[in-house]
Amino acid sequence: MKMVNVSLQILPRVPEERLYPVVDKVIAHIKSTGVNHIVGPMETTMEGDYDELMDIVKEAQRICFEEGANRVLAVVKIDNKKDGISMEEKIGKYK
Repeated sequence: MKMVNVSLQILPRVPEERLYPVVDKVIAHIKSTGVNHIVGPMETTMEGDYDELMDIVKEAQRICFEEGANRVLAVVKIDNKKDGISMEEKIGKYK
């Protein structure tokens, strides 16, 4: 399986006090999928199969709507390389 990296910043339009609880549910979903991921202060980066990661992005938005958001802004960055790419390849030397 060729691996890609997808970074997701999810911004649900909910009352301020609900923002972190909704984002926490999205992160919990990402964790539950078992994909390799890194949670950062502004986005979560995932590593895996392209279609699987896009399904996670779709589900993240669904979760936000289910939690009461009336609008969801999702910023998605994709790093796709012909032979695949890993997060370790890009940041391993900084650990």
